[in-house]
Amino acid sequence: MDFDLSWVLWGLPIAFVLGWLASRLDLRQLRIENRQAPKAYFRGLNFLLNEQQDQAIDAFIEAVQKDPDTTELHFALGNLFRRRGEYERAVRVHEHLLSRADLSRAERHRAQHALALDFLKAGLLDRAEEALRKLEGTAYEGQALLALLAIYERSRDWPQASEIAHKLDASGQGNFSGRQAHYLCEQAAAAPPERAEQLLREAMQAAPGSPRPAIDLAALQRRAGDAQAAFKTLTRAIEEAPPAVPLIAKPLTDAAIASGSQAQALELLQKNYRASPSLDVLEAIVALEPDTDAARALYVKHLEREPSLVAASKWLAQEKLEHEQFHPLVQGALDHAVKPLTRYRCAACGFEAKQHFWQCPGCQAWDSYPARRVEEL
Repeated sequence: MDFDLSWVLWGLPIAFVLGWLASRLDLRQLRIENRQAPKAYFRGLNFLLNEQQDQAIDAFIEAVQKDPDTTELHFALGNLFRRRGEYERAVRVHEHLLSRADLSRAERHRAQHALALDFLKAGLLDRAEEALRKLEGTAYEGQALLALLAIYERSRDWPQASEIAHKLDASGQGNFSGRQAHYLCEQAAAAPPERAEQLLREAMQAAPGSPRPAIDLAALQRRAGDAQAAFKTLTRAIEEAPPAVPLIAKPLTDAAIASGSQAQALELLQKNYRASPSLDVLEAIVALEPDTDAARALYVKHLEREPSLVAASKWLAQEKLEHEQFHPLVQGALDHAVKPLTRYRCAACGFEAKQHFWQCPGCQAWDSYPARRVEEL
């Protein structure tokens, strides 16, 4: 059978015409989509980049009304509401997203996480806890566990906090043994003596290098009238946590005096002071030094090693001046000047306090207070 070239001659123009029509249809569809694309969305982005949040919110609301199926617009709008503190509106946006049946699994988890953040920022801890619990097994589980931990610490629900810390430890989110020890110490503070001792010993096993369980246990033993046991507990604590000696020095001195172990305590504190001079350790040594003149001289020796207004004030308080009638005035001025230097300062947020805290009252960070005072930092 002969091949008819006329079909080829007719087919080429027809194919060209069909291709041209198809391209025109694609261009028309593109123009229609461009016209339908919410211009308000781009206006909202422009306002957002210029930090004009009020105008950005209005533009995004307009965009959502024109295209209610766009999930990204809902997320953007919800986040803007949350940043502005309009938590009720943020909650409504994210709850609307969760009510949609066409939402993908990943987007549903994202909306659930956003809703939990809304409740958390609004201070609705019960609802935030419920929302965060629903994120178990999702990509947001790690963030949800950290948020739950913060909630339980804030509400001082230490058993729940301990449970979450165990999960975070198991998931490789970090080492939470130090926090576990603090949780046990917090529970011990409100428990009967026998139960408190058990909890504190568990805390010592959970975090051997943490000084708090030993300090709290020694205080419990002192209250029970066993000063010798308290002294032994603090002696072991000094060996296990040398950086915490300034915090341990005062309770160790008290336990030594009560148990008649002054000589042993003095030798131990002098050894640690030689290795790392500290005002609190120096004060403990002075309290244990039987020779008053030798004790006063310790402040001068400290000044030879490190300039310290606090040590100078302590030394001057025990000295007689040529014009003794002015001594109280001079001493009062010095005491006022050194007060800020004897505070403790949080290494995380800079919050200063007269006493040492295991958890910062300002930023809620654990173990953020160094054992040394401001003057020694």
